[in-house]
This record gives sequence, structure tokens and C-alpha cells, in this order.
Amino acid sequence: MAERRWARASVRLRTTAAAVLVVALVLLLGAVALVLLVRGSLGEGIEASAEQRAAELAAQVEASGPPAPGTAAEDPGDTEDSGDPEDREEPEELVWQVLAPDGTVASGSQPLTAPLPAEDADTAELPGADHGYVVVTEDVRSGDREYVVVVAASLEEVDDSTDALLPPLLVGLPLVLLLVGGTTWVVATRALAPVERIRTEVEQITGDRLDRRVPEPPSRDEIHRLARTMNQMLARLERSRDRQQQFVADASHELRSPLASIRQTAEVARAHPAALPEGELAEAVLEESARMQRLVEQLLLLTRAAGDPHERRSQDVDLDDLALGEARRIRREGLGGGLGVDTAGIGPGRVRGDEVALAQVVRNLVDNAARHAISTIRLAVREVDGAGADPAVELVVEDDGPGIPEAERERVLDRFVRLDEARARDAGGSGLGLAIVRETVAAHGGTVTISAAPTGGARVVVRLPAPAGEGRS
Repeated sequence: MAERRWARASVRLRTTAAAVLVVALVLLLGAVALVLLVRGSLGEGIEASAEQRAAELAAQVEASGPPAPGTAAEDPGDTEDSGDPEDREEPEELVWQVLAPDGTVASGSQPLTAPLPAEDADTAELPGADHGYVVVTEDVRSGDREYVVVVAASLEEVDDSTDALLPPLLVGLPLVLLLVGGTTWVVATRALAPVERIRTEVEQITGDRLDRRVPEPPSRDEIHRLARTMNQMLARLERSRDRQQQFVADASHELRSPLASIRQTAEVARAHPAALPEGELAEAVLEESARMQRLVEQLLLLTRAAGDPHERRSQDVDLDDLALGEARRIRREGLGGGLGVDTAGIGPGRVRGDEVALAQVVRNLVDNAARHAISTIRLAVREVDGAGADPAVELVVEDDGPGIPEAERERVLDRFVRLDEARARDAGGSGLGLAIVRETVAAHGGTVTISAAPTGGARVVVRLPAPAGEGRS
């Protein structure tokens, strides 16, 4: 029990851990991307301001030369300027210098211990500053001299914005992960609940309790399909078990009679050796053993007919050839004392299935008709197209015997049903022929119906589906 609980918990734990890990990775990548995006956007804005300032300074230098050392360049947007460096914030956020051709500072917004870099830089350190600066340069010519205008813009705003963004991310991401983990755990628990009910039911199913079925959840999802598939599997196993038990029961019941006959004859021969004519014991043993052999063979045929259809060989079978072959056999063997066989109704008819099994169907029907016919049996094969129905092929076998009462026409298709016990046994019937016919035809997707023949005997109609794409010839 503890192992099962741990197994269920481990599934939920693995699912939750995987979900949290994936979400954590996505959120981490998203947070990094957000920080980089914000930092890049702000940095681009500051760099654009520095480039604009450098362009204004370059225009001023080109027009009138560099400003006087220690003074600020004129800003077209400034309307008031006190001239006092302490009253101006621009040098703190935006520092500029005009470098002479020899690299010395010709003019600058404020005195620095070293010139600004003469090349563009994304981040530069200025003496005395606790944050970085972005540096923008622009070459300009004034008169016959070339100057370099350098503008350094503070990145303090970028750093402050980034620092302000990190605390919400550091607090929010764990909360989101906690919410995702809890939600995943609850959802996984609810999703696995039907699986646990199915497992509990399957655990109680044994070979004697194949009638039990697992619960099918109402949701039309994978678990519902799994439960339905398991129930279908249990149904197949139950049918297989029932067939096996039926086979054993039928074999035991039917073999009891010939075995009892052999034993009775042998006991009489041993107790009263002179009571039986010479050779009668051997003749009885041979007769009953042949009867048992036929019975076993038919039981095996019946089991094969009711077996898995996927195990059969499927091919195109000409049902008319099988019917004509059985008609020739009846005439050749002289069954029924010179019985007449009418084959005028046999036309072309092709089906798809197991040729050996279908040949047994035709033989059983013909033998059954021959045992009960008085003078004639009629065979017919035809293709039929019902209104709105799929094309099919019908095999019709009629006899002019006593017929089958309407109330018994369904029952004679069951196993070991004989309407005339003594006659059936004398003629070698076992009561399995028509049962084999019904099982085999059903396995091929067909039907068997019994009615009265125009001559008064029995009329058996086997209807089998025609191969796909074939219609009336």
C-alpha cells in the first residue's frame, strides 16, 4: 500500500517538478529579456540625446569655433542660463569636450582631470563618477583646423531603472512558481484519480471474475478511451474464456456417450466372452472411435470459427466454385441413395474470407440437406444489391425433406441441437454442423437465416458481404 501511494505521489511529484522547472526556465529567460530590453531602450534614448547634443556642438564649432574653455555651448532650447556651473545640472548628466587636433581639450562643459575618450563607447568611466557614461563623438572642421566633439551622457538613470525592476521580479517569480506548482499538483491529482479507480478495479479482476468492468470516466479524453479499451479487452477475454469452457463442457458431454458405449461393450465381452459374436467388440470400438474423431474435429472447427478473425487468412473466394464442388461430391459419393442435386441456380459470386472455413460452411449445409432430403437438394449462388444496402452474395441450400418447425429455426443453429436425436446419431450427425456454419459466417460479417423451402423442406440462406468495389456482375 505504501509503495502504491509513493508511486502515485511520485507521478504527481514528477509532473509538478517538470512543470515548475519549465515555467521557472521560461520566467527566468523572460525576466532577463525584460531587464535587457528596458536597459537597452533607456540606453538608446540617452545615446540619442548625446548624439543630438554632439550635433549641436559640432554645428556651433563649425560656425564660430570651439566655445571658450570652461563655458557651456549654447543650447537652442535654453532661454535662461545663470553662467554659474553650480546652478546647472547639465554638466553632471551630460559632459562634453571639444578636442583640438593635438588631443588637448580646447573647450569643455567642466574641467576634468583627463580628456574624454576620442572614440564612441557604450560605457566609459569618468573620474569621480560612480556610474558609467555613454560616449558619442563627431568630427568637425572649423576654418583650417579639425576638432573632435565628444559628448558623454550619464547612465545613472538606466542603472536606477534596472535596480527598481529587480525587486519585483525577485519577489514575483517565486510566487508565480509556487502558484504553478500548487495548481499542477491539484490538476495532476484530479487527473490521476480515474486511473487509480481503474487500477483498483483491475486489481480485483481474476480469471473467474472476467465479468467485471473498469469505470469509464465521463470526460471524453485519453483516460476515457483507455478505460473503454480495457473493457473491450476484458470482454474479449471473457468471450475467450467462455468459448474455452464451452468447448470443454461440450467435449466432455459428447464424448461421454461413445466412451460409455465402448466401455459397456468391453465389460460385456470380458464378463461373458461368448455373449458377443466374434469381432463385434473391435467393430464397436472402431465405430465409436470414428464417431469421437468426427466430434473432436468438429469441435476444433467450431473453436477455430469463433476465434480471432485477425488470425485468419483472407483472400478472394469464389462461392460458386465451392457450391459446384460440393454438388459433384454428392453425386460422386452417392450420398442419400442417389439423391438429385439441382445446380441451375448457381451463378457467379465472389466473397472475401478464409477459403477453408467457407468451404466447410458449404459442406456442412450440403451434408445437412442431404441427410434430410427425400429426393432432391437445390443449390444457388447469386449476387444481390439490396435497396440502400451494401452488395452481398447469397448461398441458398434447399431440400425437400420434412423441414424445420418455425419455432426451432433459431435453436438448430446452437451447439448439439438435434431435432431427431436417433436419426441424427445414426446418420453421423453431432449437432455441430449448423453451429459451425453460424459461427464462421458471423466471423465473416454475414448472416444465416432458415425458412421453409417451396418444396416443403428447409431453406438455409447464407448472406456474405461482397468485396469492396465489386457490384453485380
